[in-house]
Amino acid sequence: MEKPEPLEAKYANYFQVGQNAIEFVIECGQHYANDPAPLIHTRVITSPTYAKNLLVVLQEAMQKHEDQFGPVSDV
Repeated sequence: MEKPEPLEAKYANYFQVGQNAIEFVIECGQHYANDPAPLIHTRVITSPTYAKNLLVVLQEAMQKHEDQFGPVSDV
């Protein structure tokens, strides 16, 4: 059996979301104070159903994180 390629990991501290009637577009990238504009490196396009599922998964993960490590402050 062939060994799968390792997943590429990218750091993101910038997110932008757009939507229309049939899809959500989630863009991830990096943006720092001295940069004129964010560098978008990943775009995820998904259905409203799966976008809602992502929201639930992130909420559950954040709750577990805060239960273990304490509250996370807003940016």
